[in-house]
Amino acid sequence: MNAQPTLHVIDDRASLRAPLLFAVVSLLGFGFAYSLVGTAIGRAAFPSQATGSIVERDGRAVGSALVAQPFVDARYFQPRPSAAKYDPMAASGSNQARSNPDLRKRLAEETATIAAREGVLAEKVPAELATQSGGGLDPHISPASAEVQAMRVAQARGLSLSAMDALIAQHTEGPQFGLLGEPRVNVLQLNLALDAAQAAR
Repeated sequence: MNAQPTLHVIDDRASLRAPLLFAVVSLLGFGFAYSLVGTAIGRAAFPSQATGSIVERDGRAVGSALVAQPFVDARYFQPRPSAAKYDPMAASGSNQARSNPDLRKRLAEETATIAAREGVLAEKVPAELATQSGGGLDPHISPASAEVQAMRVAQARGLSLSAMDALIAQHTEGPQFGLLGEPRVNVLQLNLALDAAQAAR
């Protein structure tokens, strides 16, 4: 007699158990636990940076050390212009090529405006003060850009130019790790130092 073939019945529930278990473990492990542990380590090791590098004065948040913000009062140093209008949710550059006539026109107008505001010749205006950074939120300017604004701020506050120069030098940060980037000045920190210096008087 010929042997009858054996039929193997597949249990659908058993075949789904392994992939479902893997999906749950992956979701909880990598989607939840990993993020939670990473956030906890970040907060423990870098508490300021993990919360946005928020700067507080008298218990009130006044800005972030990592995000530029506009200052309209003549008593304050100004940051670089922003294509994103200083909105962290819309960080972007102008995306205009150097050959774009609209860009050249805007730079000429911006440079003329800054020169008039600071009382200097247009050729004395550092290019970065008229150009937008790649993300539109750069919180730093160069020491040269701060020095161009020093006379205006000193006159508006009734302080000496030497006092301005001293504050700029005090708040000039060197290249990161001594190698990366150029010397720079954090505009928010400098303006807060100005307020503190004037209050101390």
